[in-house]
Amino acid sequence: MSNHEYDALYDELEELEKKTGMVLAGSPTVRVGYEAVEELPKEAHESPMLSLGKTKEREELPEWLGDREGLLSWKLDGLTIVLTYQGGMLAKAVTRGNGEVGEVITNNAKVFRNIPLKINYRGSLILRGEAVITYQDFEKINNRIEDIDARYKNPRNLCSGSVRQLNSQITAERNVRFYAFSLVQAQENGEDVDFGNSREKQFEFLARQGFDVVQYTRVNKDTVIEAVADYEKRIETYEVPSDGLVLIYDDIEYGRSLGRTAKFPRDAIAFKWADELRETVLKGIEWSPSRTGLINPIAVFEPVELEGTTVSRASVHNISIMKGLRLGIGDRITVYKANMIIPQIAENLTNSDNIEIPQHCPVCGGDTQLRAVGEVQSLYCTNPDCDAKKIKSFTHFVGRDAMNIDGLSEATLEKFIAKGFIHQYRDIFHLEEHCDEIVAMEGFGEKSYNRLIESVDAAREVELPKLIYSLGIPNIGLANAKVICRFYDYDLSAMRQAGAEELSAIDGIGEVIGRSFEDYFAVAQNCERFDNLLKELTIKKEETDAQGQTLVGNTFVITGSLAHFDSRNELKDLIESRGGKVAGSVSTKTVCLINNDITSSSSKNKKAKELNVPIVTEEQFMADYLKMQP
Repeated sequence: MSNHEYDALYDELEELEKKTGMVLAGSPTVRVGYEAVEELPKEAHESPMLSLGKTKEREELPEWLGDREGLLSWKLDGLTIVLTYQGGMLAKAVTRGNGEVGEVITNNAKVFRNIPLKINYRGSLILRGEAVITYQDFEKINNRIEDIDARYKNPRNLCSGSVRQLNSQITAERNVRFYAFSLVQAQENGEDVDFGNSREKQFEFLARQGFDVVQYTRVNKDTVIEAVADYEKRIETYEVPSDGLVLIYDDIEYGRSLGRTAKFPRDAIAFKWADELRETVLKGIEWSPSRTGLINPIAVFEPVELEGTTVSRASVHNISIMKGLRLGIGDRITVYKANMIIPQIAENLTNSDNIEIPQHCPVCGGDTQLRAVGEVQSLYCTNPDCDAKKIKSFTHFVGRDAMNIDGLSEATLEKFIAKGFIHQYRDIFHLEEHCDEIVAMEGFGEKSYNRLIESVDAAREVELPKLIYSLGIPNIGLANAKVICRFYDYDLSAMRQAGAEELSAIDGIGEVIGRSFEDYFAVAQNCERFDNLLKELTIKKEETDAQGQTLVGNTFVITGSLAHFDSRNELKDLIESRGGKVAGSVSTKTVCLINNDITSSSSKNKKAKELNVPIVTEEQFMADYLKMQP
């Protein structure tokens, strides 16, 4: 359900509860937050973290303020965090959780982009703020995810997952930022610090300690409407996700004297942006097949301006939603951006209900079938050989660890396959035959096309392990491909003729991998397509130093952040170049676990201790195993 629909139903429920005087158990008006997950330690908050009452009517704000002054600030759209400092050092970070119990994420908070780990104030300090990911960073991270189905829907979801990672390195890579919005407690020698009964003075104190404080404006009943209008103008270019504003009394004691309801404190109120709706005309429905066979309806309508951008398409998600909207060609519809990002249809004003569901797949022409999962109906292609189902294999083929072809995201591959540009791997190396059509496609142009062709040409020279890995042979990862290539001294002919028994005898390969490798090259169609691909490529032989193969037969596991290598992949490549193997989990075959945080309580550390596997720092590993000076 979209925020637009949820807010409308929530408002309706509030009205019904006011009229009837009845609130049922489990009502969302008295239930807040979500359950904390099991993987992170849980901790109860010293005082409950309540939601705010809300309004979408700006005229209510002067009345709410009365003769008091208040602070109007952004209502940031991320994950609320509580920070505790003791003796000037960050001691603890806990998520909001369900409002009463949160998750301890201290290690992750330490790698946020802008949280001070040490502050001048040496007393006990507790504050609250919002962890967020900017729109710019959200786009960068999503663009690195080739699988379009795996991409994050909005910055809030990405931020929530990033903050609650078990591995703080992942959090560090996500550029999470923290903006303080409330000082809960500041004490020295057991006495509360005097801030002159002013929220603004609390904000000024936090700013002096090095915190980024949420942007705010001091207002009264005569200026608050104008201030809201100013924020409304700025939201179009504001880089931090926001779903509204917060108005709080500057007078701390007055606010506290008002008390609270079962769910809301009475010293603050949230002003929620009304969704920007635009009316337009539905021009048609595009049917977009996916690798699972699911065929998604995409609404195409006359372009409209929404939240500062032009939109002309919106996913309808499935047949049930399309039928519920009673869509028809030429219908007048209203559209909006969910979370100010994702175009959605809000309402159909005409209800023609004349869309015909295709009986044949738009890619392969195979029969389609309506299938119901629960109460949701979706359309599927029944042809097992449909090109659309091959998208995943092509996405894997062009991936960074495989052929490393930039510019061919899953969405782009889907378009190229739908237009018949690509049927097998070799076709990717002949995209210039479709130059005019590609340049004319939405999202492309001369520059994008030229960059794509340059990347394709660069991929013509490839290392053999990456080529083998790119084929997507079941159970064959890049590390296994390297082991096989080295065993056969990069003799591709010998590798293709190898049987499962022979392959299984290679240290680190085993029967399952050996059988998968043999089975792949036993299929004539696979061999034919591979031979066609080879005609397009030049294989680079990896230079190996026999005397430098000091790690042959040794398996290592790497976890956590590194100081001497740019990434874990860089260290992994070095280990493999010396004949070693890097696994993803600790086992009895692991020589050692490389982790700079030896004392952490991570699952890998626990497993290593259970199995008596040594845990060594990066520097210890370099000195003892690589014989390198750290």
